[in-house]
Amino acid sequence: MVIPSYWGRESSTGWMEGDAVYDHPIPLNLEGTLGRAIKSIKNLDDKDFRLVILAVPTSPDIEDEVEDRVSGIVAQTAPDAGVEVIVFGPSHLKRVHEILDRNGKGEFNDLLQLRGYSNIRNLCLFVPHIMGAYAAVLIDDDEVFEDPRFIGKVRENIGRQIDGRPVYGLAGYYLQPDGDLYVHEPEDAWACHWGKQIQMNRAFRSVIASKPRIKETPFVFGGNMVIHKELFLKIPFDPNVRRGEDIDYLMNAKMFGFSFFLDNELHIKHLPPAKSHPYWKRLREDIYRFVFEREKLRSQKKTDGMDLISAEDFGEYPGAFLKDGLDDRIMNACTLLSDEYRRSGDLEGSLETLKNIHLAKEDAVPSFNPFDHLLGLQKRWEEMMNHSGDEKVRKQMQEIMKNRNISVEE
Repeated sequence: MVIPSYWGRESSTGWMEGDAVYDHPIPLNLEGTLGRAIKSIKNLDDKDFRLVILAVPTSPDIEDEVEDRVSGIVAQTAPDAGVEVIVFGPSHLKRVHEILDRNGKGEFNDLLQLRGYSNIRNLCLFVPHIMGAYAAVLIDDDEVFEDPRFIGKVRENIGRQIDGRPVYGLAGYYLQPDGDLYVHEPEDAWACHWGKQIQMNRAFRSVIASKPRIKETPFVFGGNMVIHKELFLKIPFDPNVRRGEDIDYLMNAKMFGFSFFLDNELHIKHLPPAKSHPYWKRLREDIYRFVFEREKLRSQKKTDGMDLISAEDFGEYPGAFLKDGLDDRIMNACTLLSDEYRRSGDLEGSLETLKNIHLAKEDAVPSFNPFDHLLGLQKRWEEMMNHSGDEKVRKQMQEIMKNRNISVEE
C-alpha cells in the first residue's frame, strides 16, 4: 500500500513562485491528515502488507524538513496501525538515481521524480516493484479506512479472472464525508453548463450503484485503485497530464489491452481539506486534462499489440468531456463564470476565466503527438522496470528502503 503525502512551506510563508502546485499540500507547521490515515489502518482485519509513505515536498529547499516531518508522524502513528511502514522521500530517490547512473542507466532518471501528480503515482508503482510486491494499493492521505474487510476484498479480486479476462486493474470508490457516494452538484449556471459533477453522478449511478458487484469501469479514483504487477511493470502514468492522472492511466492501460474493473463494495471514506484554488483555476486544470486526453484519443493509429479506443468507451464520465462538444462546454462555462466574477466586482477572476477559452484552443493542445509519446514512454518504462527488477539491482535498491524503515518488529 502506498500513500503519497504532499507538504508545503509553513503557513507564514505560503506558496512561492516555482513551487509545485497540488490541491492541498499541508504547511509544515500544521498537523495535516497523514496521521489520521495511518491510524485508521487499525480498523482493517488484514494487516499483512507493507505500507509506503511518499514524502512529497513542493520545493527542493524544504526536502529535508518534509522528510523529517513525515518520518516523525509515521513514528508516532505506525505502532497503532500494526503494519511495517517505509518512508520514501527525496534522499531515497537521489540514491536510486545514483544506482541507475552507476549502472549506465541514468537516462531513466527522468522517469522517477517526486514532482507532479503523474510522477508521484509512478513512484507508487516503482517502490512496490522494488519491494517485490504482487500488487500496489494506491491510497491518499486525506482518506480513512472504515471497512475492516477492505484488504480482504482487494485480495479476493486482484489477479482473478472475470469472463476470461484477468483483473490486473481494480478500482474502488470514495464515500463523501456524509457517507454518500455521490458528489455535490452545484447550482451555479456556469457549473451546470460545465456539468462535471452531473456527469460524474450519472456515471456513478450506472457503474457503482448497479449490479453486478465487479464490472468493467470507464473511470477510476487515484486514491482507491489497485494495480497488479502484470500491469504496473508495463504501463506508467503519463507525466504530461497535469491532473486527472488516474483516468488517464485507465486510458493508457486500455490502449494496451488492459481493462479496469470496479468493485462496488470496495469503498473508502474521503475527507479532503477545503480547496484553496479559485473556480477559474480549477476549471483551467480540468480544461488542460480533458483537451490533452481528447488529443491522445484523436492521435491514435493502428499499432500491433494495441487497441483503438474512443470517447464512447468512457461512458457518461469522462466520455462526455472527450468528444467534440468539449469546445462548446468550455466556451459556455467560461463565459458564464466570467460574468459571475464581473457582477461580483472580481475583474481579475473574470479576465482569468476568459483567458481559459484562449488557452483551451492554444496552450492546452499539445505541440507533440501524445499517442506517439505514449508509445515511447511505455517502452522506456518497461525497460527501466526490467532493469530495476534484476536481482542484483533490486537488492541494492532495497537497501535504500531500510533507511527510515519503521517496523513494528525488528
